Amino acid sequence: MPTYQFEAMNQAGQSQKGSIEAANSEDAIQRIKAKGYFPTSVREKKARKKASAAAKPSSKKKKKTEITISFGGVSKKLVTQFSRQMSTLQDAGLPILRSLQILSEQQKPGPFKNNLEEISEDVEAGSALSEAMAKHPKAFDRLYTKMIAAGEVGGVLDIILQRLADFMEKAQALKKRIVSALIYPIAVISIAVLIVTGIMIWVIPEFESIFQDFDAELPPLTLFLLELSKWMAGNLPGQWHADDPGIMPAGYAVILGSPPLLMVLAKLIKRSKGGRAAIDRAKLRIPIFGRLIRATAIARFTRTLGTLIAAGVPILEAISITRDTVGNNVYEKALQKVHDSIREGESFAGPLRETKVCDLLVVNMIDVGEETGELDKMLAKVADNYDEEVDNMVRSMMSLLEPAMVVVLGVIVGGIVIALFMPMPALIQSVMSSSS
Repeated sequence: MPTYQFEAMNQAGQSQKGSIEAANSEDAIQRIKAKGYFPTSVREKKARKKASAAAKPSSKKKKKTEITISFGGVSKKLVTQFSRQMSTLQDAGLPILRSLQILSEQQKPGPFKNNLEEISEDVEAGSALSEAMAKHPKAFDRLYTKMIAAGEVGGVLDIILQRLADFMEKAQALKKRIVSALIYPIAVISIAVLIVTGIMIWVIPEFESIFQDFDAELPPLTLFLLELSKWMAGNLPGQWHADDPGIMPAGYAVILGSPPLLMVLAKLIKRSKGGRAAIDRAKLRIPIFGRLIRATAIARFTRTLGTLIAAGVPILEAISITRDTVGNNVYEKALQKVHDSIREGESFAGPLRETKVCDLLVVNMIDVGEETGELDKMLAKVADNYDEEVDNMVRSMMSLLEPAMVVVLGVIVGGIVIALFMPMPALIQSVMSSSS
């Protein structure tokens, strides 16, 4: 019968270490609990040196033939699929190591397959599954490994994996809805900008030569359009020449270069703590989009926190993990304040209400969850409500964006047409007077 080393807490909260013989890790956990301890870490003792020395050559050979060099990260879709399959295998009663080996064999060559093979080797050497996964943060983040650790301690790893899969699927669905909602307007705006830029560079200069031939006085709007066209064309071959330094730099270079420059600038600003906080606060104040960002952040942190609490992660640690994964500095500060208040003996809802980052409905539902002892369920309901609200806002935005873009493009094109045709009466009068 294998021997397991364990770390645990006694009823007085003191740390205890020892070893125990058991049939498997689940049996070891039950035996430790029977002694009146709460296990925090349970791992099988490593095999004897002789056995490990015998197994060492084959292990190295397996690494050389199966682990491939690959680049890139691990997609959340692969991790979600793995979690659901691992949950099924655990529910069927397969050992963790055998489950990992099965799932590793069916993966295509790549980073995730390499990760699973290395995790299998660590587990075979006696490491806990959560500890082995924590060595691969690109595939299994802190939230994932903490929930796995809670599942190992509680003996409900299959349930935890199922919850993780559900959580990641909902998070991916929310992100996909937002991205899909932004693709259409971004594509339309990009094409419209290119078309208008082409008109300004190649079409407007032709009208300039016509106006110069007639030597007529041009209206202010037409003059503005011609100067704008000069700035847009810059010093392109065959177009306006930049003799006048007042029309430099070329407008086409500014238009094409501004998006990547702004993105780089935003990343540089976000590297500083103050800059990131300022950007995150500004995001929440953007008209229309700010409300969407706020609803997305609330849905994300409530679902993450609810999933962690339901998995048995202690409330303070669950809040810390949620704070690190919420993705917005405003909500990070709010959750830190809640964390500090709970550590001092206060409730969850009170400090959250003082931060004013959530609607009263959210605070009241959390308050009810605390009173009834079902905080995880209340948080899940809040997340479901805000997921639905995000869906409704995305649909509303899409229905409003289409006519708004048509109006904006109509104003731009209409302004160009009006500016070009405003000199026509003067030109016609000039022709008639010269002919007479």
